[in-house]
Amino acid sequence: MITEVLSEVKTQMEKATAAIKDGFANVRTGRANPALLQNVQIDYYGTMTPLPQLASVQNQDARSLLITPYDKSALQSIEKAIREMPNLGANPSNDGNVVRVTLPELTEERRRDYVKMVKNRAEEGRIAVRAARRKAKDELDKLKQEVGEDEVGRAEKELESITKSFIDQIDSALSKKEAELLEV
Repeated sequence: MITEVLSEVKTQMEKATAAIKDGFANVRTGRANPALLQNVQIDYYGTMTPLPQLASVQNQDARSLLITPYDKSALQSIEKAIREMPNLGANPSNDGNVVRVTLPELTEERRRDYVKMVKNRAEEGRIAVRAARRKAKDELDKLKQEVGEDEVGRAEKELESITKSFIDQIDSALSKKEAELLEV
């Protein structure tokens, strides 16, 4: 029973950490990265479709991305969706075959805004990890009658070390992303 509780909480914390790291990948840094466009939804024949299902996205150089749609009729929709993306500031151009997205240089103020946004996302991740810990601790407290206080005490210590390792992972990802954002 205790191992089930600990494995379940570990799974929840892994999901929270993975979501935060994915969120960090979507935050623009000084270089162009295809992950920036990972969550862009395109109106494709009345259905909202993720960009990676409609086109390949490649780095052309440090500040531009090249989007090659699998279906040329989607060019206008792709261009429109990228233009309307908040926090990107890019102006895509369409030459009839591909969409080129050139990202403007980040200003110091914009970099600071992105750092604040990343810190907020990291805090949301820490909160999710702590919520999973709280839920697991409540479940362990319910098991005290069945398995004994010593077993629950050991499980709680293990729960704390699991929690600390996931919070450390989030903090590490945050510091890497922060350094990446502030790099000029």
